[in-house]
Amino acid sequence: MKCFRFATYAVLCLSLSGGALAAPTADRKAELMYLLAQDCGACHGMRLKGGLGPSLKPEALRQWDAEQLAQTILHGRPGTPMPPWSPFMSHQEALWLAQQLKEGISQ
Repeated sequence: MKCFRFATYAVLCLSLSGGALAAPTADRKAELMYLLAQDCGACHGMRLKGGLGPSLKPEALRQWDAEQLAQTILHGRPGTPMPPWSPFMSHQEALWLAQQLKEGISQ
């Protein structure tokens, strides 16, 4: 029971403090979109249609759910040029970005 209470308390603290479980703020969303355009676009193409890395258009991502994409964003793909972005964003931010990719980003 103590572990459950501690875990519940930890989740509550993280979400109230803007930690890893909190949804990105409007300013952070803008930063993530900039990162997507500039950093991801360098390999995936400026219009995200593919380049060194594969297309990030919704039709190309259909086979993966947002959680799988978030894991790829956070941990990269070993043996490929895809780096891990976990030093730069939280799981919740990666999940938000993955959902944006799944829905399609107008550029």
